Amino acid sequence: MKKLFCIIALAGLTMTAWSQKPLKLSTYSGTPLERYDGQQCDVTADRYLFTGWNTVSLPFAISEQEIVDALGQGVKLERLIGVTQQGTEIVLNFQDCKSEGIKANTPYILYYPGESGTRKFHVNAQVENKESKITFSTGAGVEVTMNGTAFKTDGKGLYGILAINNLDANFTAIDNDKAFFYATRCFISIPGEQEFILKANHLARGEVTSITDIAAENDIVDVYNILGMKVAHNIKAGDVNNLAPNVYIVNGRKVLVK
Repeated sequence: MKKLFCIIALAGLTMTAWSQKPLKLSTYSGTPLERYDGQQCDVTADRYLFTGWNTVSLPFAISEQEIVDALGQGVKLERLIGVTQQGTEIVLNFQDCKSEGIKANTPYILYYPGESGTRKFHVNAQVENKESKITFSTGAGVEVTMNGTAFKTDGKGLYGILAINNLDANFTAIDNDKAFFYATRCFISIPGEQEFILKANHLARGEVTSITDIAAENDIVDVYNILGMKVAHNIKAGDVNNLAPNVYIVNGRKVLVK
């Protein structure tokens, strides 16, 4: 019986190993993932990172500890939670989400504290072959979309973080016919021909709060956007939630309206 149990256990381990397909993810041209979708895989991705802010979008999840193990304790991870606009300047509000880890097919900005070079992600994870993007509209109605790239993408007309100026995570308009976004990177797209200046605003985790945490529903408040421009005067605090989804300043505190 003991021998039979050992044989069954060994067979189970073998079947588990077979079910976890090896996947070498290309972070340059991209990897077709149709046959891996929904499957648990032994994934390896060699990704070049510059010192400072980079963008990242992966078709699998990575825990906070796995990020730290691969990139060091000083790594930062932020996701886009809203946008505001004043004229041709758009502020991208990014919030710390390192403790959540990287979620599959979600666009992020990532701060890498080490020397520029290739770093390896090696995880056992479920692969998801889905679109990676998030969209917000400014108070002026400009639609801002942050996309993750599954394959090498022509960059002209899009916005990206330039490696030569990536300490603030500001996205710059690309007008070069030979510029590309390689797989697992992110870019920002804005419809129309008008060119905007995009600036990043970094919010600590928990810095954005609910209006109910800082004012009673019937309190009269003024509301400002992240640029300091007044967008509402003498309104009830409860009505702040009826404003367009964005980050606002109320009583000196940042408030997220979803």
